[in-house]
Amino acid sequence: MFKSVNPATEEIVAEYAEAPPAEIDAVLNRVRSGQKAWAELGFEGRGRVLRAYGGLLKDRADDLALLIAREMGKPVSEGRAEAEKCAWLCEYYADAAEKLLADEIHEIDEATIILRHEPLGAVFSVTPWNFPLWQVLRAAIPPMAAGNAVLNKPASNVIGCARAVVSLFAEAGGPDGALLTLALTADQAADVIADDRIAGVALTGSERAGAAVAGAAGKALKPSLLELGGSDPFIVLADADIEKAAEAAAGSRFKNAGQVCIAAKRFIVEAAVRREFEEAFVAAAEPFKPADPEKDDTKLGPMARGDLRDELSEQVEKSIRMGAKVLRAGGVVDGPGFFYSPAILTDGPDDQPAFAEETFGPAALIVTAKDADDAVAIANRSRYGLSANLWTADTERAKALAPGIEAGGVYVNGTTASDPRFPFGGIKRSGYGRELGEAGAKEFVNLKTIRISK
Repeated sequence: MFKSVNPATEEIVAEYAEAPPAEIDAVLNRVRSGQKAWAELGFEGRGRVLRAYGGLLKDRADDLALLIAREMGKPVSEGRAEAEKCAWLCEYYADAAEKLLADEIHEIDEATIILRHEPLGAVFSVTPWNFPLWQVLRAAIPPMAAGNAVLNKPASNVIGCARAVVSLFAEAGGPDGALLTLALTADQAADVIADDRIAGVALTGSERAGAAVAGAAGKALKPSLLELGGSDPFIVLADADIEKAAEAAAGSRFKNAGQVCIAAKRFIVEAAVRREFEEAFVAAAEPFKPADPEKDDTKLGPMARGDLRDELSEQVEKSIRMGAKVLRAGGVVDGPGFFYSPAILTDGPDDQPAFAEETFGPAALIVTAKDADDAVAIANRSRYGLSANLWTADTERAKALAPGIEAGGVYVNGTTASDPRFPFGGIKRSGYGRELGEAGAKEFVNLKTIRISK
């Protein structure tokens, strides 16, 4: 039995039984037949459904935001923004898919070469709880734009959100089976990956989950896409706009209670502006006060689960024991709910949790770099490589430094944000493959070469 617990009150929102074998088999059959119906709609038909779907997501944004707040604690203002971003995703692929996936025709001396992008079939997506609408649709819409169907396994605490996503797709006119969700255990998910009715696998989650899913997909000889953890560096050079950088740093680190894989987590600051940045960052963190996520003016809701808050608290305490200094104490908030006030640490060794691990909550670490090259070297001392931020007034210098930063994306004078128009993903222990953009649309296609000799 899966439970959805309101993180602000600790009250049970809903309970869900795991899918029995007969239901799993029936759903896999529906996905297989639904994929054929979805592919047969063509780009125009699929685009029509996706545009209607985007409209429904915007129209229901308030209701969806409230559901998100009650299932995982995100403030309703952020939940509405999440629903609206999902609508943008649908609208983008509705308009762009045909161009992105058009046949490529090449004339050579002795033949015409046609390169076609054909759907593989049904993709199984395993998604986390921190963006319970966006994560489902970020994994689903790009392959669906190519004609694939998607079967989703959501995190156990946000099953209601996943079901709402599927229900709205059906309401938009999507054929039965093109997008479905199931409440599954990890063992059941492994069986689904092995099933011949599944053609590929996408996962957003932890390193451990990624290794398990990649292993299962590899054993079944199926393509996989992994978006895993991150410990993103936020580099501030001496010529940066410190006030602007600090405001952006606080927003990146503390929105969604810090539960964002692409949030900045390690703040690497040139020595000359270290003290100025610290003061500005602490000031910028002040508005992030733990409060009821169902109120419009709340900037910091609870963490999603009690065990996640406990894990973060232990990471912070262990980092302090290992030599990190406390700039802003923060910590567990007494009373009901899984609230954690923003904590800001400084310095300490590279092997402390705040530097070496992914801190998935409102905790930040500031370290000092001697110069720009040292800042890049510190940024790269991580097993992760999801994204990075670089703040400097000299954009030409930024262009020179960015290639040396080991990450799937580098964002200069701004914070990391996924965009439907451009690829998103990481390297090293942050995973492989790309979602979104043209690359995301082509992750689960058969690139077929047709050669017609003259």
